[in-house]
Amino acid sequence: MTRQHHRHAFALVFILLLVTVAPAPAEDKKDSNDQQDEPPKPVKVYMGRRVAQTMHWLGAEWLIRQRREREERASVMLANLGVKSGMTVCDLGCGNGFHTLKLAAMVGKKGRVLGVDIQKPMLDMLMKRAKQYDIENITPVLGLTYDPKLKPGSCDIILLVDVYHEFDQPEPMLKAMRKALNRTGRLVLVEFRMEDPDVPIKLLHKMSKPQIAKELTANGYKLVRQYDKLPWQHMMFFERDDSPTKAVKLIPWQKPKDDQKESK
Repeated sequence: MTRQHHRHAFALVFILLLVTVAPAPAEDKKDSNDQQDEPPKPVKVYMGRRVAQTMHWLGAEWLIRQRREREERASVMLANLGVKSGMTVCDLGCGNGFHTLKLAAMVGKKGRVLGVDIQKPMLDMLMKRAKQYDIENITPVLGLTYDPKLKPGSCDIILLVDVYHEFDQPEPMLKAMRKALNRTGRLVLVEFRMEDPDVPIKLLHKMSKPQIAKELTANGYKLVRQYDKLPWQHMMFFERDDSPTKAVKLIPWQKPKDDQKESK
């Protein structure tokens, strides 16, 4: 091989080495670094309250148990929710749709119910039940533990029944829900009463009225209404703190006397 051939061979090897070990082009580096912010970290304790574990979809049958109406008076809760025809109502933590299907009838054909859950099997069960009853105004939404995936200003009411206490990222969720409410929209929390030892639910799945109010008001909400006549649960209504509605004073829950107990 001539000296000239040696030079050509060396040049070819050098070029191949450059191709093999050269750094990626600038645009590739940019793409690799252009990543979304990491999701917020879950918490185990929030404002002094231990966060409960999310109910697994395998236990979904408990949500539609026959005795639930007798125990919780869900029909009374819904009647006091303030739902009107044509509204957009979100059932957040809808599960397999115990409340969602009823809400769909309440908002009517011109209304819409958004069924949000973080477990797809729950949404599958919800839509199977909706199809069974020919209900077509329910939209399933697969949310995240820190984002319910709701459009800004889209909701008249966001209902959370026995679910808020399971949020392991409450602040991002409260922020996202606040953004999803229209200016006079309401966030309604229904939670088992911590103050009542007669409510047969584990303590970790109960909340007191002061604790609920503390957490919500610290995140841009104000208390506008309270309904205290459910057998086992608090029902508390919140609006954005910039809404025109006047805030109300928290009324501590007190166990009614025997002659004043609501019928079950």
